Amino acid sequence: MARPVRLWPLIAALITAVALEIVPLPGVLEAFRPPLPTMVMIYCAMMWPQRFGIGTAFCIGLCLDILHGQLLGQNALALTAVTYLTLRFHLQIRIFPLWQLTVTVFALLAFGAFLQFLIEGVAGLAPAGLARMGRVFSGTLFWPLVMGIMDRIRLLVESSRSSFN
Repeated sequence: MARPVRLWPLIAALITAVALEIVPLPGVLEAFRPPLPTMVMIYCAMMWPQRFGIGTAFCIGLCLDILHGQLLGQNALALTAVTYLTLRFHLQIRIFPLWQLTVTVFALLAFGAFLQFLIEGVAGLAPAGLARMGRVFSGTLFWPLVMGIMDRIRLLVESSRSSFN
């Protein structure tokens, strides 16, 4: 029997990640904003593949499209594709050491950035160019921190104590 999982802290983490996407940053730092919703979704898809899947990723991607005012479905498609790859290989990815997991997250974030670049090109929009790679690099650098925070949440969520009741 599977362990009971309290979902509200995980949903709160996803909502917080989406909310941090719209917090204003200075112009210089805007290009280096880590893609927190993608990173949290990668973690949730790795640890709870039955609960956080492609549907969750699509909904979060649509929320990001609406919040950023981008082409509807751009973030949804990229986040769905990244989540699919994470779900497909989650058993292999989970056992990687931290440095190898960080390289894998870099590849997933780069793939998501490439899909967004491709969608902008097909739609005839001015592409962001190399500015997207700043988000990929910052996301890779912040991955160990995000993983540590999400591991702490996972331990609290899956523990048998009633600390979140």
